[in-house]
Formats: sequence, C-alpha cells, structure tokens
Amino acid sequence: MSLSMHAASVSVFQQMLTALGGILAKAETHAAERKIDPAALLQSRLFPDMFPLARQVQVACDFATSVSARLASVDVPAYEGDDQTFADLQQRIAATLAFVGGLDPARFEGSGELEVLLRPGTPKERRMGGQAYVLAYGLPQFFFHVTTAYNLLRHNGIEVGKKDFMGTY
Repeated sequence: MSLSMHAASVSVFQQMLTALGGILAKAETHAAERKIDPAALLQSRLFPDMFPLARQVQVACDFATSVSARLASVDVPAYEGDDQTFADLQQRIAATLAFVGGLDPARFEGSGELEVLLRPGTPKERRMGGQAYVLAYGLPQFFFHVTTAYNLLRHNGIEVGKKDFMGTY
C-alpha cells in the first residue's frame, strides 16, 4: 500500500495548525489576565537571529499552504505578511486551514512522483520527488516552525504541554 500524499500532508497540517491556534488562544488569555502587552509575546525570540513568534506562525502556515498546493498542482495563494496581533495570526491559521481543507484529495493522486522545483533560478535551486518533498523537506520545515512557536510560548510562561502541542488526533 502506498502512502497517500494527502494523508501525509494535509491531515498533519490540519491537526497541528488547529493545535497551534489553541496554544495562541491560551497565550492571548495569559497576556490579558496578567496585563502583559501581547506584542511582548508576539515579538519574543529564543535568540536574536531567530524569527519572532508571529513570524514562526506565519512561516508554519506558509509551509502548510505551499506544500499542499504544490502536491495538488494548484497555485500557491499569497497572504499578506503583516500579522501583528493574536487575532491576525488566528485569521492566518483559519485561512490556511480553509485552503488546505478545501483541496480535493483526488488532486494529490500520483503527487508522490511529482517533480517539485524549489527556489527556481537561484543558487539554491533543488529538484525532488513529491514524496521526498513532503517527508524530507516540507514536514520537517513545518514542524520546526510550529515547535519553535510552542517553545517560545512555553519559555514565556504559557502553561501548555504535549497535549496542547499535539492537539486532537
């Protein structure tokens, strides 16, 4: 039995982005209850050369969107990149979930053999098959940013645990 690229990607993106939305809701409540400026959390970083929380969420959504779109052979939608509030990030997550959830699983058939071109026309240009693109590139990139967002919030005192990170599966 071959691995469904839809199951390997969209299902995972839906589970983890829904969980990320829940973690962000806890962070927003935490900030309000403790009278913390939400921007202090949204702009927090683990190290100065890393993206802040808001950008980690955006990039996770961007990977979920672009991986799903490429596998389904549809255009990658563009989102505005100016998410400055928890509400903005929740809206970004909702838009991403709506996009990936609206893709017909039949469009993913055969996408494991699809050739994916990354960073075309640059010195970092790379070609890979669809299955490698999902399993060795797309999902690890996605998980890096979701995990970093979780870690930023946990580091800043938000009471979340593995169940919050995993969500419902």
